[in-house]
Amino acid sequence: MLKQLNLILCFIIVLQSEAQITIIDSESKLPVSYASVSFGNGNGIVADNEGYFLFTKKLYPDIDSLFISALGYKDLSIASNNLKTELFLRPQADELDEVIIGVKLNKTTNKKYKTTSLKPYLDDDYYSCWLPTIESEIAVYFPNKSEKLKRIAAVKFPIALESKDWKKRKRANKDKKKFSTLFKVNLYEYKDGKPGKNLNTNTIVFRATETDGDYYNLDIREEDIVMPKEGVFVSLQVLGYTDKNGKLLPNKKYKEINGKNGIVKIPTNFRPLLPFTGEIKEHRTYVKRVFINGNNWVLFKNGNGFSSTLLGKGLNNYGIGLDLDIFKD
Repeated sequence: MLKQLNLILCFIIVLQSEAQITIIDSESKLPVSYASVSFGNGNGIVADNEGYFLFTKKLYPDIDSLFISALGYKDLSIASNNLKTELFLRPQADELDEVIIGVKLNKTTNKKYKTTSLKPYLDDDYYSCWLPTIESEIAVYFPNKSEKLKRIAAVKFPIALESKDWKKRKRANKDKKKFSTLFKVNLYEYKDGKPGKNLNTNTIVFRATETDGDYYNLDIREEDIVMPKEGVFVSLQVLGYTDKNGKLLPNKKYKEINGKNGIVKIPTNFRPLLPFTGEIKEHRTYVKRVFINGNNWVLFKNGNGFSSTLLGKGLNNYGIGLDLDIFKD
């Protein structure tokens, strides 16, 4: 009897220490995909496409509150000891309506267009690459160089593939390390030299693997996003590794290392690597910390708090490419 009681107590403790939580739209009752779950200390996790995330006291013993945000919803702050299996976010439709009016094409238009391409900048040198973590979002600015109506048709994200054998990394026929990684993409208007309002009306994600080659081509023509007058910022954030079906895995997103002043949390690096370039002379790349409330964009430049070997080598920008549909008058 005592043994059974101990088993029951252990089971209760496990249930209390591990919360399997789903984020839900308070009106439609449907899951909210890929919401950001911030811990208030600069760290956090991302819910999957079904709004699900795993929170355990074993993994996150020092977290006492969560801050949840998602495109088109009001932010939610909740204490970790008040967590339930379902958390509800309230839609913020007024902001989405403003975005739709501001950047959407008229779907009934039959205007002819010509597609032009801005090439991505490719590199497979490990030492020329940014190591992506889910705590950071990278945005690259594209100026609007003419007054003609333009639709953003596709984005080309450069990726660097690594060899299974480091000694063979410079061979064209090298065997590639396998990975399956989910990324989230945002497009922002230009405001005071930095990314401003989010132009997305849908959550845009894609899964990259070692079979995609030197860059991933993301077709977003169906989103009907018009290039704003002042130009556009295109951003990329890694969400984490996936299973073979593309479902986001609930992996821990940082490592804990014992230091002189206690435990230090180090963000986990994910593959693929993101090659930076020195061929763009202007500083057009911005970075922000995703899980810090009220976070700000910072220009990727010496003197702005970055200790990066990339800047020391003159690699100032992530070399994203674009396809633009330019409409005839």
